[in-house]
Amino acid sequence: MKGQGRRVAVTGLGVVAPCGLGKQAFWSGLLGPGLDGTGRTSVIEEWDSSPYYDSPKEARRADLSEQFAVAAATEALDQAGALTADPTRIGTIFATGVGGIHTLEEQIALRLEKGDRRVSPFLVPMMMPNAPGAAVSMRFGLQGPNETICTACAAGTHAITYAARLIAWGLADAVVTGGTEHAATPTSLAGFGNMTALTSTGTSRPFDVDRDGFVMGEGAAVLVLEEWGSAVDRGARILAEVLGGGSNADAHHITAPSPGGVGAITCMELALADADLEPGDIKQINAHGTSTPLNDAAEAAAIRSVFGADSVPVVSTKGVTGHALGAAGALEAAAVLLSIDQRLIPPTANTKVLGDDIEIDVVMGEPRPWEPGPTLSNNFGFGGHNGSLIIGPA
Repeated sequence: MKGQGRRVAVTGLGVVAPCGLGKQAFWSGLLGPGLDGTGRTSVIEEWDSSPYYDSPKEARRADLSEQFAVAAATEALDQAGALTADPTRIGTIFATGVGGIHTLEEQIALRLEKGDRRVSPFLVPMMMPNAPGAAVSMRFGLQGPNETICTACAAGTHAITYAARLIAWGLADAVVTGGTEHAATPTSLAGFGNMTALTSTGTSRPFDVDRDGFVMGEGAAVLVLEEWGSAVDRGARILAEVLGGGSNADAHHITAPSPGGVGAITCMELALADADLEPGDIKQINAHGTSTPLNDAAEAAAIRSVFGADSVPVVSTKGVTGHALGAAGALEAAAVLLSIDQRLIPPTANTKVLGDDIEIDVVMGEPRPWEPGPTLSNNFGFGGHNGSLIIGPA
């Protein structure tokens, strides 16, 4: 966001994901085996809320989408250290696709079985999509802008981009931002399955010739963003810089991407312009790469149009994480930050033979060493929402 005003530093990162709880475990997971024959979902097993809540009773009054957000925010703020900004100038910008759908579905079943009076009085604050961001704001006393973005699978990227702009434009001095999701209910899985978005083989294989749909994931990732000068003045370790972002709409179809990735092309170009960069400046692309036939073909065509065939390394981490809907962009921004730190690009898990419609340099098989540089992260959502975010080394 060099042309937009103040520089934006990333000083904290926290992650909760099925492949690893905490950022270091998450990175190890990204380098490990992918979701191969594991079924339609990838969920966090044996979740323990006790480090983040004073009692089991308090935790029971928070949907897991909120609990994941609080856990990731705790790790991110621990790494960032004591923020010196006025609390009224510290924002909380979160993303989710559907909010507390598990709580809602459970309470609907309870009402149908036992009647209206058995519905929990905590249903509304547990199911509302803004609950995770509200909980983080209250937990840490963050009194600046507190908003939730619900643009389907582009929401995480949109949230981080918007949070960075609040700082760049001088409307906030720091923002805790990211995305969270816990959406694999029986009804949601039936819906995604019946529309043929989910894999029928239990394997997520982005860009592969045999790709047939995504595995539903979950989790949360949180970034702490700060005005660059303030981060430097307080001696914070700066992990990376948010350089720019783009957002637009396909205005084409409620679920299918625009043919040839036309909307995605424009979105990536908007992000490049916002960052004052040329296509040749981008050294890695973390793709949306859901493992669905239409999405991967459209995104590959868009990347080829903007950057040229086989010109920049491309990875989709969804072969490991599954598709976490509104949290996807946040988890993938986390993957970018760790890729910069570790100087490795993780491989696209389970992808062995690219489809004939994929003419891009997909990193496969083994991690690829790289000299960290500006990295583009894409996310595209149902409704035609497109988001691109550019993060660079500090």
